[in-house]
Amino acid sequence: MNRIVISGYYGFGNAGDEAMLAAILEAILEVVPNADITVISGNPKVTAERHGIKAVGRFDGLGILSAIARCDLLISGGGSLLQDVTSKRSLYYYLSIITLAQWFGKRIMLYAQGIGPLRSERARKTVGRVLNKVTMITVRDEKSWHELEAMGVTKVPIQVTADAVLAMHPVDTTIGKRLLAPYQLSGVKKRIGVSVRQWKQSTSYRKELATALDTLQETLDVDVVFIPMQHPADTAEAEAISCMMKYKPVVLNRVYTTTELLALAGSMDMLIGVRLHALVFASLMEKPVIGISYDPKIANFLHMIGEVPIGTLDDISADVLTTEATKVLTDRALQNEVRQRIISLREESLKNAHIALSLLSKKVE
Repeated sequence: MNRIVISGYYGFGNAGDEAMLAAILEAILEVVPNADITVISGNPKVTAERHGIKAVGRFDGLGILSAIARCDLLISGGGSLLQDVTSKRSLYYYLSIITLAQWFGKRIMLYAQGIGPLRSERARKTVGRVLNKVTMITVRDEKSWHELEAMGVTKVPIQVTADAVLAMHPVDTTIGKRLLAPYQLSGVKKRIGVSVRQWKQSTSYRKELATALDTLQETLDVDVVFIPMQHPADTAEAEAISCMMKYKPVVLNRVYTTTELLALAGSMDMLIGVRLHALVFASLMEKPVIGISYDPKIANFLHMIGEVPIGTLDDISADVLTTEATKVLTDRALQNEVRQRIISLREESLKNAHIALSLLSKKVE
């Protein structure tokens, strides 16, 4: 039996992280159909029911101890688990899970992770020391690879692959059309999807985004749809922007499954996103994107698909955003270039599961 334990930010209702878990499970079970998988989750009951696997509570010490003691492989990831910007406590939590597996002599794989930002020198030294003792590391971008090297992680194989979510298969967009049906959107107008989030004290971008969206509705006669990756927080942010707009957009206001979010993204003609996985979802559905950065992971992903952020939450310009959105909506050659890069990245993402399979077939040295 191939027993795998997966550690990450799961069970908290964040659509991006839940999609990441779904993608990891889908990819692993495709190459290891008999895998016995246990996920460490903030809501083990929901995680187990939703994904059809075993789950143990995030702070269930005995449950985690038992699962790791019996496993053949610990997978840490994906996502940006090893960073100290959001929370130092979460950083040391994930490191403690890895350290526990090391104590048991288990094989350990960091799976398509984005490393950093790590600002504390103590944190950097601790991460370097712990990761030098894992079995294999795959990262979702080259910047993460360089960050590991800068922290002295040189004693373990490191491979650049791609975001775990990109391994998912595109879904039927008729699901998205059904979800949008109650809003009576025009079947002729192009649609701009928008995914926003509240981040610290950054609120000045709201007016710039509202102005740009109004201008795009005036000049291109488009529909604007706000898609929440984490409801109700993202919905509240979208409502704040909607209140500044002359032409009211559609603000979707409930929790959606990963499949539904993919279908919604696929029902747009382009997506403007602050949330990383909104950008990933739209790209996966072969739709053009414009990214507004609040974290290096946004720029890292956009760079991989041949794009750059249009700005940050603190310096975004309505005029620049309007100009770029108009270009993206009308330049089919540009869309084809991005589509080809996504196809390549999907192949890179699938490598993560094959690497995990190779680790399961090896004996612990």
